[in-house]
Amino acid sequence: MHSLFDLSGRVALVTGGSKGLGKAMARGFAEAGANVVISSRHEDELNQAQAEIRDGTDAKVEYFVADMTNRKEVNRLAEQAVSAMGQVDIVVNNAGSNVPQAIDAITDEQWDRIVELNLTSCMALSRALVPQMKQRRWGRIIHISSIMGLASKDERSVYSATKSALLGLARASALDLGEHNITVNCIAPGPFLTDLPGGLLSDEQKKALAARTALNRWGDPRELAGPALLLASEAGSYITGEVLVVDGGLLVKTF
Repeated sequence: MHSLFDLSGRVALVTGGSKGLGKAMARGFAEAGANVVISSRHEDELNQAQAEIRDGTDAKVEYFVADMTNRKEVNRLAEQAVSAMGQVDIVVNNAGSNVPQAIDAITDEQWDRIVELNLTSCMALSRALVPQMKQRRWGRIIHISSIMGLASKDERSVYSATKSALLGLARASALDLGEHNITVNCIAPGPFLTDLPGGLLSDEQKKALAARTALNRWGDPRELAGPALLLASEAGSYITGEVLVVDGGLLVKTF
């Protein structure tokens, strides 16, 4: 079974990889034998994350600063990653953000920025990296959606719209790329206590959300590394066009 999860010789690119879920997944890939590229907008965070991801492994870890709302920078990131590593086998489209606004308060500026970051950048980076995956007849594309793509709450119209759209993007792309031995899937995380929800929710809201899960707690970012490794490795070679919900049992409760 170990060989099914072995990523030796593979290269993984994780956007938003300097902290939170992105850093946890990148570290998991490195521990499984992959070389890793991470990106974000902040070089100081990337520099620290690089050391943490590489620590105790034999992985080569590179980072590049990229603003995923800028399509030129998205394309440049793809070129830099391939140039530095020779190839990219696994891409995790993890960069994203959320600006809560009610439907009648959404500004064009925020709508355009969140759609560009959460959705369009995933298409653009995948589009840029697919040709070299096709050449080797092997690839894994993982979009980080959210349980907010399957359910929602007030003031999450923009966020939920983008996270739902990733499900459709993955399903259609899976059909485009299946014959080339490239799988495309989504992971839909639930309540993981990263900087994004940590900065948006009050202590009471955090407690209430933990109580809604079957496990009565928030997830640790490391708990997303295993699901990501499944979809990135040979262990998940027959899974494509799917969404893997990792939410501690939150969505199974109705009342």
